[in-house]
Parts: sequence; C-alpha cells; structure tokens
Amino acid sequence: MPPTMDHGSAVEQLRASYRQIPLGRPVRLAKRSSNLFRPRTAVDTPGLDVSGLTGVISIDAEARTADVQGMCTYEDLVAATLPYNLTPKVVPQLRTITLGGAVSGLGIESSSFREGLPHESVVEMDILTGAGEIVTARPDNEHADLFRTFPNSYGSLGYATRLRIDLDRISPYVALRHIPVALDDLAEVIAEIIAEGKYRDEPVHFLDGVAFSPDEAYLTLGRNSDAVTKTSDYTGQHIFYRSIRQRSKDTLTANDYLWRWDTDWFWCSSAFGVQNPYVRRLWPKRFRRSDVFHKLIGLENRWHIAAKLDARKGKPPRERVVQDVEIPLDRLAGFLRWFDAEVGMRPVWLCPLRAKADWPLYPLKPGETYVNVGFWGTVAIAPGAHDGDVNRKIEAAVADFDGHKSLYSDAYYDRETFDRLYNVPALAEVKERYDPQSRLTGLYEKAVTRR
Repeated sequence: MPPTMDHGSAVEQLRASYRQIPLGRPVRLAKRSSNLFRPRTAVDTPGLDVSGLTGVISIDAEARTADVQGMCTYEDLVAATLPYNLTPKVVPQLRTITLGGAVSGLGIESSSFREGLPHESVVEMDILTGAGEIVTARPDNEHADLFRTFPNSYGSLGYATRLRIDLDRISPYVALRHIPVALDDLAEVIAEIIAEGKYRDEPVHFLDGVAFSPDEAYLTLGRNSDAVTKTSDYTGQHIFYRSIRQRSKDTLTANDYLWRWDTDWFWCSSAFGVQNPYVRRLWPKRFRRSDVFHKLIGLENRWHIAAKLDARKGKPPRERVVQDVEIPLDRLAGFLRWFDAEVGMRPVWLCPLRAKADWPLYPLKPGETYVNVGFWGTVAIAPGAHDGDVNRKIEAAVADFDGHKSLYSDAYYDRETFDRLYNVPALAEVKERYDPQSRLTGLYEKAVTRR
C-alpha cells in the first residue's frame, strides 16, 4: 500500500508549532477529540499542530506490518487493514482512540490475553521529544530507553509521530459463545482457556466478559471464522451487552465485532436514554458512537445541566467513577465482591491480559494473568462525604488486592505513593535526557493535578 500523504511535511508542521510555544508554557496537542476522563486546567497558548498526522502511511500485507501516524484513530486504522484480513494485534474498544494515545497511555481488548497491550506490538516509533527533536526509538538502538519508558508516559516524554506495528490475521467473521460462569470459577476457567488456547475443543482467539452482579457473570469467547453465515447487527435497535444474557451463541462480522462496544459505549448510552427503543429510533445511527457520548459528557462537565436538575429535585450530588484497574487473576473474585458491596456499580467489564515484558511505568509482572475490571458511571455522594472519596477508596482497595490502575481518568494519589506505583524515578531519568528543560508536563501533574 503506497503512502497516503506527505508525512514529512506533516512532521515539519508539528515541529514548527512546537517552536511557537514559549518556554515555560504548557505543551499540549491541538486536537478536537479526547478519550481522557480527567478535566484539565485551561491554557491560552497554542497547541501542537497534529492535523497532518492522522492517517495510515503504508501497509505491508506480506510482512504483516503497518506504518501509522500517531494521531490515526483505530477506526481509520482498522478500515485500512481489514481489506487485507489483517488487524492491529490489540484494538481498543472505542473508535476514536488513537494509536499514539493507546501506546503512550494504555489500551486493552479481548486479544490481550494473547497479545498483551497495544505497545507490545510496536516495532519502532518516531517521537517528538521535549527537546523538539524527532528520534526513532527501537528496542535495540540508542533510544531503547525511550522506547521502553514511553508506554504509560501520557505525553510527559513526547508524542509519537509515526509507529510501525505488527498486525495479526483476522477472519471475515467472529463466532461468539457467551458462557455463564460462577464468580468463584472465573479464575479457573480463564486460566484453562489461556493455557489451552481453547475451551471444550473450540479455539478461543478473543476473550472478555461481563459481571452483571456477583451472582451473574459471563465470559464471551470469540474465534475466527471463515464460514459465511447470518450475522447480528448491534448498531441498530439491538444492544450488544444485553445479547450476552439472551444468547449462548452469536456471529458478527470482523468489523462489527471490533466495534461491538462502541455503539452504546459499553452500556453507558443508557445515561442519554439511547437504550429506550423509542429514543433509539429517533437518535440517528451515525450519532450512536462513543465520541458523541463523550462530547455530551463534556458539555455536562461545562454547564452542569443534569446536576442542576437533580439538585432542584432534591437528589444528592454525584461523584464520577470512571476507572479501569488490573487485578491479579487469583484475586478477581474477592475484588468483585468488595466492589459490589462498597461501590455498587453494575455491570462491570472483565478483560484478561498478560504482559509480555516488563514495562517500567506500568509494572505488571510479565507472564502473569491479570483481569482488567472496567466500571464507568457515577455514584451518589453520601451525606458528610466528599467528591472523590469513592475513587480514593477504590485506589486503596486496588493496592490491597495487588492490582494496578490506568491513568486516563481521575487519580487522587499523593506524590510519594504515585511515584512508587508508576516508577517515576525511572521516568525522571529518561526525561532528563530527552526533555532537559522540562518543557513537557510531568506525569503526576497530568494524572493527578490535572495540568
């Protein structure tokens, strides 16, 4: 596949915008969309111009690799790879997550029990550093320290302008099995699937699940299928997460499988009434997308319309609890019971993963199975409590269960705890080399103080 744009000009445009930002002023991306859930302090300086870095440069179908610009969304990347029956090895659930964002932040999906996290399929990266230079980082060159420390740095070490990634084969269809599993049996069943690569003599290529309550949990097992068959459509009136309870088997096209969670933002579209059949018929299909819902949340954060209406009705204020945490497999059942009793949000997403290597800023043990537990919504603030109390309680519990928490949303750690959990001393050492004037905002300042 030939290059689709002048990548060199786009990089020079980015570097020119970097030079225009005065010393001492925040360096941020000038982009319209975001999948972060933490508000940030407003700034009045121009951002980095990444408008020319949004596409796929080339695909080598024979080598199963792709060269991709840093701001390319997974929606556009998948659209380019699927005609070759190829896909990124890990495709995060939401369409507008960018490749650079998933690598410098964190991404996960149902192939993560096989392929780990998105950065683990990266071969090399071109990165704009805090010094304003473009360096090519690989695991075996002079910038290997930057390559290994870049994941989970969230822009504190620089921004990827180009990434070369390995791709994986995918069939035209994905056949699904939704199997009910008792909470205390989840660890054993997941361990068996990972060890064998199959379940009851059928291969398993994709694995995630949903716990609707401590008494009702399901694992969804997916396998590649070339058989031409009738497929379900969850971009219309039907809703994917509800089908898990209703069907034991299902089939989706590869494209619809990869974006099965996006249409209803997992189950969070219910907050906008979109799961009401009457509202759903009137809500245009093209607007049933996670990025649309995210923008609506942004408007609420700005104008507080729903909060004001709740206050008029005498309802208590609510705390946003939007988190993904990694819990060791053998501690999963205990954590889920704690979470249901102490937080009470249902359902929660379950996604097993195994890191392939030791990555400094997100220290999961290589080869050990964790389960990503995702929960997204709000809880009422109890009388005498404060906004953030529930999130702090969750952070403490995750540590008690030997887990780890991603940083795309609110975080409340003190600096000492944060530095220990996210190995900030290792980050500081690399940052000193590539950002000697500290032009890029630090990780703690980004994740906790919302700068």
